[in-house]
Amino acid sequence: MTKRILERHQEIERSLLTKYRKEIYSKVVKASKDYKLIEPNDRIMVCISGGKDSFLMAKCIQELKLHGDIPFEAQYVVMDPGYNDYNRNYIIDNAKLLNVPIEIFNTNIFDVVAESDGKSPCYLCARMRRGNLYSKAQELGCNKIALGHHFDDVIETTLLSIFYGAEVKTMLPKLHSDNFENIDLIRPLCLVKEQDIIAWRNYNDLTFINCACRFTEGCSLINDGTSKRKEIKELIKNLKKINPRIDDNIYKAMENVNLNCILGWTKRGEEGTFLDHFDKN
Repeated sequence: MTKRILERHQEIERSLLTKYRKEIYSKVVKASKDYKLIEPNDRIMVCISGGKDSFLMAKCIQELKLHGDIPFEAQYVVMDPGYNDYNRNYIIDNAKLLNVPIEIFNTNIFDVVAESDGKSPCYLCARMRRGNLYSKAQELGCNKIALGHHFDDVIETTLLSIFYGAEVKTMLPKLHSDNFENIDLIRPLCLVKEQDIIAWRNYNDLTFINCACRFTEGCSLINDGTSKRKEIKELIKNLKKINPRIDDNIYKAMENVNLNCILGWTKRGEEGTFLDHFDKN
């Protein structure tokens, strides 16, 4: 019997269901079920930036659609904020290689940010990107937007909020839009660790773009949160040398908040303190 020769994208897809099933695909399935990220008849706009995380997310959602038991639709969208031709073509070539049917829409985000006098170009860029993505989802009739944030993004954001924002909050797997009615944001990779994404990328000999913006160098030099994230990443790396499960514990802690031992909180704009119920116990 002649052995069937798989196409390149089929080999990559197979690696998700075999070699990296436990580390990646099963965790995407678990996140989807546990957090109800994908529900029957959803129409999901899968946002691809061109990096390893968003392309992996796109492949996982393709596999969920093919092998899962929940019917949903997905549209794979690339927002071009003003990439140069090299980076734009790199994204297009990777989409063809991975067999992801992308739609590209153009914006002038990089130009607007370049003309601004603000000291936080990365913050402004991220905010404008988010607004454009919600508008595109609304135009396409999608009720959910999928972003490629992974497990490490979640725990780093948690520590950033505590250390530099003076509040306890995390990057949720799913949240409602404040400004666009009936559109939710979901993060299917929220349980997938970056080291496993890198391993999948290297195993399949893939190369992706990074930030690819003209402000990357500046972002690393100013105190807009970008350099602080690198600091937190290094801190977690060092802590893992002492306790290998420190990252898992940080994530789990946000699921095990003991309200009996919290000084104060806010919910939907209302504030509370432990003293509100102190004399009632």
